[in-house]
Amino acid sequence: MTSIGEKLQHADWKSEKHVPAIECPDTVKAGELFTVNVSVGKDIPHPNTVEHHISWISVYFLPDEAKNPYEVGTFTFAGHGQSAAGPNQGPVHCEPNVTARLKLTQSGTLYVLELCNIHGLWENSQRITVS
Repeated sequence: MTSIGEKLQHADWKSEKHVPAIECPDTVKAGELFTVNVSVGKDIPHPNTVEHHISWISVYFLPDEAKNPYEVGTFTFAGHGQSAAGPNQGPVHCEPNVTARLKLTQSGTLYVLELCNIHGLWENSQRITVS
């Protein structure tokens, strides 16, 4: 049987529009707030239409030496231009971009997953050192 991990797709976000781009510091001070911004389509725009859109972005933190990651948050995008007038005629179109403010007490890795309704699951990660 195939595991879900085998279905995760990876690439460089600068050359593939589906890879979540993670913007945050490489080093933070223990217990101090910092900002994490995640976007899909940073350098190559993603269409975000009824037919082709990002459904959600999930962010996790895995501390060094930990067995399991901690969920930071899941962000669902539901407005893709749908309406009774027809596809892409609606008043709301979401852009897959989220910002979170975090405090860490241990070094580790942020993992970001996102789902494109056509092209599946994509992953990226960013190491963060706590000083």
